[in-house]
Amino acid sequence: MPHTPLPERNALIELKDQLPDRIIEVGSDVDRLARDSSRYSPQGQPLAVVMATCTEDVATALAWANRHGVPVSVRGAGTGLSGGAVAYDQGLVISMEQCNAIRQIDPVNRLAVVEAGVITANLDRAAHEHGLFFPPDPASVETSTVGGNIATNAGGLRCISHGVTRDSVAALEVVLADGRIMHTGTRTRKNVVGLDLTSLFVGSEGTLGVITAATVRLKPIPPGTSHTFRVNFDSIHAAGEAVTEIVNGEAQPEVLELLDTHSVKIIEEFYPSGLTVPEAALLIGQTVGHNAADDAQAITDICVQHGGSDVVIAQSDELLEARRLANPALSARGLRVSCDVGVPIGELANVFRGIDEIAAKHNRAISIVAHAGDGNLHPTVEAGDTEEEYAAAEAVIVDISRLAVSLGGTISGEHGIGAVKHHELPIQLDAAVLDTQRAIKQALDPNGILTPNRAI
Repeated sequence: MPHTPLPERNALIELKDQLPDRIIEVGSDVDRLARDSSRYSPQGQPLAVVMATCTEDVATALAWANRHGVPVSVRGAGTGLSGGAVAYDQGLVISMEQCNAIRQIDPVNRLAVVEAGVITANLDRAAHEHGLFFPPDPASVETSTVGGNIATNAGGLRCISHGVTRDSVAALEVVLADGRIMHTGTRTRKNVVGLDLTSLFVGSEGTLGVITAATVRLKPIPPGTSHTFRVNFDSIHAAGEAVTEIVNGEAQPEVLELLDTHSVKIIEEFYPSGLTVPEAALLIGQTVGHNAADDAQAITDICVQHGGSDVVIAQSDELLEARRLANPALSARGLRVSCDVGVPIGELANVFRGIDEIAAKHNRAISIVAHAGDGNLHPTVEAGDTEEEYAAAEAVIVDISRLAVSLGGTISGEHGIGAVKHHELPIQLDAAVLDTQRAIKQALDPNGILTPNRAI
């Protein structure tokens, strides 16, 4: 007796007729596009992938999914670490990787109009041709997309000086759940007309609509020669105290990152770069502008006052490359149970002490990589490759999240909530906040097709 197709598969014929040559149902591309870079795995097989090439493709796909009640996940480059882009069983994946045109660079107004699939570093390089740069700078800058960064409100290495992605977004093109295309924001510096819907969609992780294009703000490339520096510390708590003084000082870094000993060892094991393994922590930073050399010297002097040693100052970006290698190195080692928390700068030393206590309580090694200058930490917990080991490591992550919130912080500084942290939302958000977020979701997506049961 022949197998009776699911109703969705019958309906898929309709979508294939509307989007010929855009639908993928089987093969390695489906497997690749069904997951992101998180530890969260697809729980089944997606119905199909839509390889969108324009906003209208996305509108057609969402209108179809909304009519048939098919859950939708949205994928850029798949560099996300929260499980927000992972496919749903019998769901529809919308891939934005082919929507990758830089529509305009406007040097006069310091703006760029880009499609969601543009690689972040490619936009930055295009801006450089006009003496400008794109401030958001995630560690995955060479592979992550602008749309993905906006959807998660990604941070990065330059957050200490330029803020998160939201601070660089002027306007958005968004497709709503029913397929309507909406434009938010303006190209002006000031705009107080109506609700700030641009900010609402930034960081919404695909739950309210699909971002297809954005108008983003650019900045002039700082004059002079940038200087990078590194300092070794025998105490990670002392490094935290040094960061607090640096951030509150006159000489301000463009970048200020921290790697603990365990992380440095792993980076050197997988991607040898000549880093000296510190006793406890390595602080890496960069200064820019005409005073870059003097600022680097002033900052490293503060580090030395807090016990720092083996100071190196250079006129290159090589020292920063080691920081960008942290995530792939930790993943190569198998340390994938990672965390993303943030604390006020003044609590850095306390959060390091608290993480030491959590590691001792659970008898598990915890490595730390941090955007130290803005208080955003990425602890990674040791775990074997079994369900029991992962569950034990997740319990450690929850304790770290509770610690961060107890210090006035957040359970996610830049990676988002997705599926990985969805169960942690009540740690930070009260019932009124959760109800309000879900009411907004219900208003914009009444059939609940957009990234259901994730993020909010």
